Amino acid sequence: MARLTRTQQRNDLVLAAVLFLGGLTSAVLSSVSGIYGDQQGSLAVALGYVAVLAIPIAFRRRWPSIAAVIVAVAYFLAVTFRIPELYAGNIAMFIALYTVGAWETNRRRATIVRIALIVGMFAWLFVVMFQEATQPVDPSVEGPFSRAGAFSPFVAYQLLNILINALYFGGAYYFGNRSYQQMRERAALEERTAELETEREVTAAQAVALDRVRIARELHDVVAHHVSLMGVQAGVARSLLDRDPDAARQNLAGIEGSARSSLHELRQLLETLRTPDGDSAPDTAPTTHGLTSIAGLVDEATAAGLPTTLTVIGEAASDPPPLVQVNLYRIAQEALTNARRHAGPDATADVRLRFDPDAVELEVANTGRRGSSTPGLGQLGMRERAAASGGTIEIGPRARGGWLVRVRVPLLTPEVSRV
Repeated sequence: MARLTRTQQRNDLVLAAVLFLGGLTSAVLSSVSGIYGDQQGSLAVALGYVAVLAIPIAFRRRWPSIAAVIVAVAYFLAVTFRIPELYAGNIAMFIALYTVGAWETNRRRATIVRIALIVGMFAWLFVVMFQEATQPVDPSVEGPFSRAGAFSPFVAYQLLNILINALYFGGAYYFGNRSYQQMRERAALEERTAELETEREVTAAQAVALDRVRIARELHDVVAHHVSLMGVQAGVARSLLDRDPDAARQNLAGIEGSARSSLHELRQLLETLRTPDGDSAPDTAPTTHGLTSIAGLVDEATAAGLPTTLTVIGEAASDPPPLVQVNLYRIAQEALTNARRHAGPDATADVRLRFDPDAVELEVANTGRRGSSTPGLGQLGMRERAAASGGTIEIGPRARGGWLVRVRVPLLTPEVSRV
């Protein structure tokens, strides 16, 4: 339920002040006009009655049931003892009953209070009507309503009173309930809006985190591969500098090519991230490579001192999606980089690219020492790329020695495969 605000409290005070001033005016005019004739009460009592009506209205939303009971009892006594004021009392009664339905948090209490007040008022109305109907009629005195006939003006007047009171109390009951439902719906909408805002912030934070992970993975693949290659080539060039200057020169040229290639990929990645309308995901950035670029990786690994062969088995019915191609390329790149680091000086590597009707499989195997038993960022990146492509990956030692990385990516969805 909505909490009572200071603005609403201030509005209730203003409403009570307006009701008090209106009630004073009504009491003075009613007293002067003599609406009850010789039986009406004094003006001083009427002014006190108006004050009793206004004070509970000032706190109607804070204590709705108590305010309604006070107003109802005051109204009942005022009409019973002919206090010359009717209009402010009727308005206060309607507001009080409406407030119970709209602001009483205990809905059982709200129902009981309103039904009790309405039943009590109607019971009192019927008692008054019965008394008027059973009073002896003096034929010499002409009253305002004739009782002659089955449907006399007197009967019509009493039925009109019942109808007006039914509309009066029924309206207060209905509009109070309706207001309560609307406030609940508004509160639920505000709560849902706050939840959606929180979810949006969480989603945005997750998107930023995923982008940072993808960027870190891409930078790791680019930098680790080229820096590792340059380190191996620099060591070979240093060892050959005195014995074979030409071979050393070739290795230095390879270092220069690797540096240029690394800078080119990093520049393209940064340009993609800086472009507002561009795709900032590194998996689809212009720095990506396809399956045809794997042959270049094999040549670089061989030139760096790791004899590597490439075998392509089968033919692809259609080009795999760009995301699949770049992920397989990066997995091959990382596997060859790890082989150069951990396999040892006499190791060899074999890259196999196999195309099946419904999948593409990449296998990178090397001889020599086994790889690191502790998974690092490279292995984590390979597993993430395989998962992002919807495939599976195996990373571990081979039974006959060496290390194996095998990834298989389906090219058709299960729904298409069953057709």
